[in-house]
Amino acid sequence: MTGLYLINPVPDSQAYFGADSFPGGAWGGVQIVADLALPTLAAMVPPDLPVRLCDEQITPVDLDAPEPVIGLTGKTPQVGRMLELAAAFRQRGKVVVIGGPYASLAPEDVRPHCDVLVRGEVEEIAERLFADLRDGTWQAEYIGTRADLAASPLPRWDLYPNHRALMGTVQTSRGCPFPCEFCDVPTYVGRKQRHKDPPQVLRELDALYAHGYRSVFIADDNFSATRARARALLEALIDWNHSRPDGPVSFTTQMSIDVARDADMLRLSARAGIQAVFVGLETPSADSLRETGKRQNLQADPMEMVGRFLDHHIMVISGLIVGFDADGPDIFDRQRAFTRHAPIPVFTLGALAAPSGSPLHKRMVESGRLLPDQPYGTGQPWSTNIIPAQMTTEALLEGVTALARDLYHPDAFADRVLALVNRLGPYQGPPPAASPAPLPPLWQPLQDEVTQVVRGVVTLGPAEKAMVSRLGRHVLTHRPDALPLLRNCLRFYAQIRHVYAKNGFLTSF
Repeated sequence: MTGLYLINPVPDSQAYFGADSFPGGAWGGVQIVADLALPTLAAMVPPDLPVRLCDEQITPVDLDAPEPVIGLTGKTPQVGRMLELAAAFRQRGKVVVIGGPYASLAPEDVRPHCDVLVRGEVEEIAERLFADLRDGTWQAEYIGTRADLAASPLPRWDLYPNHRALMGTVQTSRGCPFPCEFCDVPTYVGRKQRHKDPPQVLRELDALYAHGYRSVFIADDNFSATRARARALLEALIDWNHSRPDGPVSFTTQMSIDVARDADMLRLSARAGIQAVFVGLETPSADSLRETGKRQNLQADPMEMVGRFLDHHIMVISGLIVGFDADGPDIFDRQRAFTRHAPIPVFTLGALAAPSGSPLHKRMVESGRLLPDQPYGTGQPWSTNIIPAQMTTEALLEGVTALARDLYHPDAFADRVLALVNRLGPYQGPPPAASPAPLPPLWQPLQDEVTQVVRGVVTLGPAEKAMVSRLGRHVLTHRPDALPLLRNCLRFYAQIRHVYAKNGFLTSF
């Protein structure tokens, strides 16, 4: 073997956290969050084997690639494109290797489409896998263990098109202890969290900083799950981020709502530079939360907990799910009431879906309620692969569509942005650099495109134009320090409206 071509396929449909609303063009596509799998895997390839990366969200796949071995990875929303590429490369005589979350959770779906199937985490089997590929003695299947994260190498960001990603990525832990029925994470990486120690995390952040990133997503399934370890890492991040010569990094991560009861964790998070968190509130229905095993959401009033994040200048993004067994036809109005005055501009609304490997998937199969041939993606309002208990699938999707329309009406979105801005506490993170280095020329086009996307919101219609004017006047008058946050909210809004329009159920107001 003389080389590997590693590919992260585009999703089969647009996503809330995608960048499909960006113009792209001559500069290529855009990733909101840089893909971590490709650079990490590339770092495990022996130095005598050439390796090339393709994040298809940024650059087109080279179907005429000279490399004899093609590596594909993907999650549930990427399955269609992943298998399409596998077929195309096998027709060209390439050896196709498929690994990653979906291949690990649904190996029977993937096995017929590849020459080599890699299940599980790759760190502790990488040496044998790549040696076998190099020597032409590869096996049909390799099964990785849950790795010691100390063995995870420094990602090869030098091979990645960093100038086309808004945020860098670091993973400091794997696993989540919470047994949410609809989630496949514990099946894939376990309920017992494994961690990188702070020096290893800081080495990865040093590399991202050197490549130009000033915004980083901490891609942990639940950053706050192991509280003592999270505190130790936050202390290290505070020291690191306060000493950046060209200004601090802003962090985004995922936490469970129960962390809001820990004032010290919120204080440390804010001081470290965490400015946004994704929190899965999911539903106002206590019965649905109990049903799905999300009992941590039952310990306090969710909006009070959200307010505690905001008091520390940490914006909350939240997931909403409709279609639990306990959800009757009244759930749509209950969700409307739940979100109407919430200081949460961005909700990722979706119909309940059962991803392969999740406990919910197993239960739906056993009860005869799985729609096996139905295309779906987790966190999408236009599709599901389950038959709900108290309504038809059609009624579920119609109700979610109407809820999405109400949720992202310009007036409703503006109300939630203003609720956020008015509640947001003072910034507590690292101070800006006195004389920050100018943005590298290669990175400037992406920032210009962000501006173009944000300005494009006013072209969606008169209601959207009035929304932007209302928000701009209020923020400039009352909270000019929140202008970057407003810009980010409008970028999200542009993407969500683009996604909804592309899927044909919300085009204009």
